[in-house]
Amino acid sequence: MYKVFLVEDEIVTREGIRDNVNWQAVGFEFCGEAPDGEMALSLIEATHPDVLITDIKMPFMDGLQLSRIVRKRMPQVKIIILSGHDEFNYAQEAVKLGVTEYLLKPISARDLHQTLTAVARQLDDERHAQENVQQLKAQIEDNRLLQTEKFLLKLVTGTISSSEAVEESRRLGVDIIAADYQVIVIKIELCHHHDQADFQEYQHVRQTLAELVDPNPDVFLINKSLEELVLLLKGTTTAQLEQETNFLTKLLREQFTAKTRCVLLIGAGRPHQRIGDIPLSFAEAIASLEQAAASGKQTPSDAEADEADLLKLDKSALENFLKFGVMADFESFFSAYLAPLSHSAVQSYLIKNYIFIDIVLTTAKFVHHLGGIVDEVIPEINMVETLLMNIKTVTQIKEEARRIFASALAFRDTLANDNYITTIQQAKEFIAAHFDQSDLSLNDIAAQVNLSPSHLSAVFSRETGETFKEYLTRLRVDRAKELLKTTNLKAFEISNQVGYTDPHYFSVVFKKSTGMSPTQFKLHGHL
Repeated sequence: MYKVFLVEDEIVTREGIRDNVNWQAVGFEFCGEAPDGEMALSLIEATHPDVLITDIKMPFMDGLQLSRIVRKRMPQVKIIILSGHDEFNYAQEAVKLGVTEYLLKPISARDLHQTLTAVARQLDDERHAQENVQQLKAQIEDNRLLQTEKFLLKLVTGTISSSEAVEESRRLGVDIIAADYQVIVIKIELCHHHDQADFQEYQHVRQTLAELVDPNPDVFLINKSLEELVLLLKGTTTAQLEQETNFLTKLLREQFTAKTRCVLLIGAGRPHQRIGDIPLSFAEAIASLEQAAASGKQTPSDAEADEADLLKLDKSALENFLKFGVMADFESFFSAYLAPLSHSAVQSYLIKNYIFIDIVLTTAKFVHHLGGIVDEVIPEINMVETLLMNIKTVTQIKEEARRIFASALAFRDTLANDNYITTIQQAKEFIAAHFDQSDLSLNDIAAQVNLSPSHLSAVFSRETGETFKEYLTRLRVDRAKELLKTTNLKAFEISNQVGYTDPHYFSVVFKKSTGMSPTQFKLHGHL
């Protein structure tokens, strides 16, 4: 069902519409009402109606002002205007705002029923059109992915020329241009050869592998058959490509042997510099795979083992730094344990992904062990993929690691600081000194007390019983009440003095907090 919200200052009219329209019969749910636009605005933003029915002439904020704000903030909402016979100028303005319907008072339940039926039909059409668009987009994307996989298979098997490959890649939006190329062939085998073929197990391996390499724009995964997969890697140098291939090969063997009923036979070709030589690397990978299958050896080569060992994160050192370290020692810790890995990581998305996630997860476990809410203390855990895409240099890795460690160590240290009393007191003092600034934010406060914004938000709520926003709003409203009672300042002047640049929004917040508009409070309110 669609949701409808009603704004009408005449209580008899409002209750008559609310109670006499069979909302469900026309496909609607009545989700709320308000006596004027000012009171309605916050309720509309909370309930997200599909249709707004509003009178034009109302106190505090009329229907056109409300419609203008709703049209800007929630353009998808259909607006039905209720108006008297003598308000032609209002009707013209409503048309400019793009209202859906304009009904003249008095309005019968039958008239509104017919109008809502038409609006529901319009909403249905728009929803179906949107669903069709999404379905078409999905079909186009599925077709593009299928064409891309066919193209990549032709590329590695050599059934397409270099010039044709470049042209086809441009058409499909696939960037294949690089200095070096290397092919890896992977065969999926069940651990016990007498086991029957398990399609779901094969699919699990394929999906896991896809999740591992898909974020990397320099690795293409090709489904050659049910049991065979092909990876085409591209890189900037032969050394970088060999390093990534060795690392990936060992990682795949360890991951899948431990987590599935399958083993992976892996064959890697040599790096080559020409697009036309990609099939040669593929042939070498096939030969390597056949040799591995014939010998039955699944242990990594010495070169692979050495390379992988060099790229392992020393988790015990990281855990000790989190337990006992201080941020003043971060530079020396990074230089000793993370800098060598970081130089390899910036050359390889895969290695960067593996190392950085290890850092984040180890820190997350530490915070969780201390009883913290992980995504509040280190919000980076929710945006790892975005961070990885943006990190291009060792300096960037260093700064992200610094930010993560700083949040974890600050959380650790504040546990011993008398339940954050000092921190919260500092935050309150800063808010009291700057609440009149309209752009004051949680980030500003967090910077002052050396906590991450999400960590401060959680601590502030737990220690004060109010969210940061609730506390700031109460402080501003209390100051506004004082100014209303002790000065001759106008409401819009007071609005600026307590941190609100929009007088209308100030009125909405004030009325929501006190039950009265600023003018009413000045005349009848009590401090």
